[in-house]
Amino acid sequence: MPETAVENLFRDLPPRLAEELFTTLAAGDGARIERILSPPGQIEPGSWYDQEWDEWVMVVRGGATLEIGGAPGPVELVELGPGDHVVLPAHQRHRVASTIPGEPTLWLAVHFR
Repeated sequence: MPETAVENLFRDLPPRLAEELFTTLAAGDGARIERILSPPGQIEPGSWYDQEWDEWVMVVRGGATLEIGGAPGPVELVELGPGDHVVLPAHQRHRVASTIPGEPTLWLAVHFR
């Protein structure tokens, strides 16, 4: 019988980063679980995510403001703290506008169809 590999969500987190870091934790049968680490503070305005799949995302540590919507409709600002989670349907435009200062924000995301 194979030995079960135990991993830890908090292992190998860099103390500083210049851009978001994405790590796939598991994938299969139309779903992917991902750890996302966002740098602290204001995020440079940039591209929006417009994905082909649904995404459930939760803040594990830290906090963030998401911008959801826009082009052509209005932008909704959503504040998230530890334990808060949202479902972003496929093609729901979104981006991280800012995170709390001082430490990276840690997310857990599940991408699915």
